[in-house]
Amino acid sequence: MTTFTVWKYDDPARAQEAEDILRSAAGEGLVTIHDSTTVSWAQGDERPETHHRRQDAGRGAGWGAAWGFLFDLLFFAPLLGAAAGAAIGGSAGALNGVGIRKEDLERIRESITPGSSALFAVTDGADLDRLVERVHGLGGHLVTTNLTDEERATLLGAVD
Repeated sequence: MTTFTVWKYDDPARAQEAEDILRSAAGEGLVTIHDSTTVSWAQGDERPETHHRRQDAGRGAGWGAAWGFLFDLLFFAPLLGAAAGAAIGGSAGALNGVGIRKEDLERIRESITPGSSALFAVTDGADLDRLVERVHGLGGHLVTTNLTDEERATLLGAVD
């Protein structure tokens, strides 16, 4: 099952470390990464920076557009406050079909703040037990996922 997850870290550089671990695990066959990107928001910066390492050309192009849409909606929308909430609500229908609900978008937007970072990943076939061993200790907080309740509990139990 293809899974979308967002992990938040209380350090602007930590999501990059998590992505490096995820890519290493993919190299060992523990997970298939369809695409991933990080967002880092240094303290004092007006906006976060996004970092997208391209996957192979065929797959990366489609996800690049999806990430652009998502991050524009979450972080770079010119309107703030209630208008940003309305923009999220209006765009949620387009993302709901891939398992990203309006509530997920709002939770992501509220969670990623100056001084933090996040790893956004679209993966498949993860060996959760072995992946959890790798990321344990990074201090990540699972913001949203479309994992089953049992899979989510496994992940949360390992990083809490």
